[in-house]
Amino acid sequence: MARWHVQPTTLDREVARIIARHAKPPVEHATSTVTVAADDRPLLAAAAGLWLLSRLGSGHRRRQADYLALNVVVTAAVPRILKHFIAQQRPDRTMVHGRRHGIPRSGKADDAFPSGHAMHVGALSAAVARLWPRSAPIAWAAGGLLAATRVVVLAHWVSDVVAGFMLGVGVEHILDAGHVLKPPAGERD
Repeated sequence: MARWHVQPTTLDREVARIIARHAKPPVEHATSTVTVAADDRPLLAAAAGLWLLSRLGSGHRRRQADYLALNVVVTAAVPRILKHFIAQQRPDRTMVHGRRHGIPRSGKADDAFPSGHAMHVGALSAAVARLWPRSAPIAWAAGGLLAATRVVVLAHWVSDVVAGFMLGVGVEHILDAGHVLKPPAGERD
């Protein structure tokens, strides 16, 4: 199947050039460790654990866990589908020549767009903000920082991360559609 090839923007290239020029192994290794928090495998495992634990709680807690798990599952599938049709080379393959200075090789070479990690983070930031509005500023700030780690390790271009984050927010809004968290008619919490 033919894939649509996406090119990075001028801003994408400039940011990646700066990061590659100033990369230091301790920063890259620390960032690589942190970015795993948004990987689909640990998130799916955490969502499954939370979902199982929620079965011991109230109907409201179960719906919250169902909602978070649904967001994780959908944002694990959507980027895989999109990457099947879209090809974009990762910045760690195009901007790093010679010594890597701690910059890891990330995923498949042509799977840069969109960032699946950022999609997870966007959906979960939006879901946390919806479920616990007082935590919204922390959720958005932490989510933004976590998504940015994908740029720092040169796994993605800035535009991949922004697109992934916004797609994740969109997924969360579609999944909610104003009714997912409401109890069924006649059910009390």
